[in-house]
Amino acid sequence: MRLVTPLLAALGKYVLSGAKLHADDTPVPVLQPGRGTTKTGRLWTYVRDDRPAGDDRPPAVWFQYSPDRKGERPVAHLKTFRGTLQADAYAGFGRIYERGDVVEAGCWAHVRRKFYDINAHDKGSPIAAEALDRIGALYGIEKDIRGRPPDERRAIRQARAGPLLQSLHDWLLATLGTVSKKSELAVAIRYATTRWAAMTRYRDDGFIEIDNNAAERALRTVAIGRKNWLFAGSDAGGERAAAFYSLIGSAKLNGLDPEAYLRFVFERIAEHPINGIDELLPWSVANSLTPAQRLAA
Repeated sequence: MRLVTPLLAALGKYVLSGAKLHADDTPVPVLQPGRGTTKTGRLWTYVRDDRPAGDDRPPAVWFQYSPDRKGERPVAHLKTFRGTLQADAYAGFGRIYERGDVVEAGCWAHVRRKFYDINAHDKGSPIAAEALDRIGALYGIEKDIRGRPPDERRAIRQARAGPLLQSLHDWLLATLGTVSKKSELAVAIRYATTRWAAMTRYRDDGFIEIDNNAAERALRTVAIGRKNWLFAGSDAGGERAAAFYSLIGSAKLNGLDPEAYLRFVFERIAEHPINGIDELLPWSVANSLTPAQRLAA
């Protein structure tokens, strides 16, 4: 860990210097030494990836570990970040938005998932099915504009998604009055309507995504890892996991074989000058690896 600490610091600085971040977290079991039991720690992921908006700057992911899910954790992680934060409705992020220098962007995948679950469990709820169709139309627009410059994406969204969003909002409010206030449908509808400004922010900013899937994809590595290990051995083990998930995830985002990348770094980092640590970041290393050491496109 000592050798890679400067590299991780450089990676975190790069991620936090972006104008937009995707954020999420996931539970991780952590052994409590001497007790023979585990507690629940958290792995937080922060992703900088603006390729869908036609940006050619390298994508990267930065993981952080905490022994709990207190709101002070992401507040500390993002204390230097300024820009747009795309995340779920976790209340702990609220303190970050209250600062005034971070703007909230919502996630339509979370809204869609709520209606999807209702539709799956309620034998084809007509209301949930219509919500899915309406949200699906918004995603169809995103498919058409993926990779285009922000100005183009904004103009197309305002022209095509704008009317659909207004119609969806009107329909949700009208529908809310027809269902039980305690029903799952009411919960799903209120989830969207009570944070409507955040949910529609992407319409007027071509740099923002429609959802937070970039962060959810980053967490898949953790989910796969949990199938191969039962728990982290300690809080220190959780911090080491966050460190290597950061390096592995960033290598994969830049099309590198993580094993080849880590081998390249470990063979050089002990003698590498600290003022040149950026040279060991994945996108800087890419040209030094052979085609065989890169992931298939």
